[in-house]
Amino acid sequence: MLDKVLIANRGEIALRILRACKELGIKTVAVHSTADKNLKHVLLADESICIGKPSAQESYLNIPRLIAAAEVTNSVAIHPGYGFLAESADFAEAVERSGFVFIGPKADTINMMGDKVAAINAMKAAGVPCVPGSDGPLTDDNERNKAIAKRIGYPMIVKAAGGGGGRGMRVVRSEDELVSSIATTKAEAKAAFNNDVVYMEKYLENPRHVEIQVLADGQGNAIHLGERDCSMQRRHQKVVEEAPAPGISEQMREKIGDRCRKACIEIGYRGAGTFEFLYENGEFYFIEMNTRIQVEHPVSEMITGVDLIKEQLRVAAGQPLSIDQSQIKIKGHAIECRINAEDPKTFLPSPGKIDMFHAPGGLGVRWDSHIYSGYSVPPFYDSMIGKLITYGESRDEAINKMRHALEELVVDGIKTNVDLQKMIMADENFFAGGTNIHYLEKKLGLQ
Repeated sequence: MLDKVLIANRGEIALRILRACKELGIKTVAVHSTADKNLKHVLLADESICIGKPSAQESYLNIPRLIAAAEVTNSVAIHPGYGFLAESADFAEAVERSGFVFIGPKADTINMMGDKVAAINAMKAAGVPCVPGSDGPLTDDNERNKAIAKRIGYPMIVKAAGGGGGRGMRVVRSEDELVSSIATTKAEAKAAFNNDVVYMEKYLENPRHVEIQVLADGQGNAIHLGERDCSMQRRHQKVVEEAPAPGISEQMREKIGDRCRKACIEIGYRGAGTFEFLYENGEFYFIEMNTRIQVEHPVSEMITGVDLIKEQLRVAAGQPLSIDQSQIKIKGHAIECRINAEDPKTFLPSPGKIDMFHAPGGLGVRWDSHIYSGYSVPPFYDSMIGKLITYGESRDEAINKMRHALEELVVDGIKTNVDLQKMIMADENFFAGGTNIHYLEKKLGLQ
């Protein structure tokens, strides 16, 4: 097992990684900006080291400083968590080149799956169903692009190959809009991602967002842990996640999960990963793969009993997966609500001091968070301050537990989106299950 791990992240995921390390007997090193010296995992780690000013560019995104921190603390491995540098092939390569273990996929795998065109081609070759599209990047040949769009059929969507998080995409509903939409998306992609490659695919009007959690050891072994439904979104950002997804049969789960598992083996994948799909009319369509641990990984853990972070650590240490597919049993239902420090109506961030905090509890209630009474939420980073997860033998039971848990949760001194989450849990269409990715925005009047 790894002797000492440097946690190259902050907040709740850093604390989650620290806990897993401690349970495996691994020493921990916390890095932090000057704004984060009082973070919970910093106070609990075996060692901590300041890596710069509050700006992410001068701390958590600064590769040389992270490598230097690993060197001076004699760490043997670096866990990137999610966000920041978690899907940076440059970071993964720098870590390995410096003699440390990167707890994640190889750099070339991250590169391949980070390029949406390359990822789609790899998935098609592996037999994973994809959205009908241009089968490659678009050129400057307008007539060729029009012919491709006609073959795909309107409406279609132009996407940046290096995009993500809802940026670098534009819906096109007629040929009249096509040429200008491609040019605008290319310009935006160049500015945002320094990569102006774009491609086209069919635009699904009312899909759900369903994703498959996988684990692979890079030694020819891979498993899937079922699916999650992440359709409750606002501006392409997930708000509520659940597992398993409503309306997905065991046969459908095994069919798509097995394809993802086999794809991992074919591309030599190592670590935890997520295949993201749009799901409409009983069909799955691959959109991208996240080559890291996901924010919503707890719901998969709750229904399978598998600790995903521990498996990441074991695989990074060169060990094979500790479980095989026959041991994965989907049981019960789990719901996760992201709790953000933001105004529930305007969604503007709400940093500041937490005067009083009380976590909900009870059987089947999990609270993943780094906050505490007296903690000051800084204005420099993502607004998520915690994840509330409930588990029940049925979906109805998990939702009812979430309703009570949200009532118990106390975060005074700042604004949060708890009232928004209460509204979602009381929504009759959410309770029925199967709402699409546009549902929440329409309900909030954002569409």
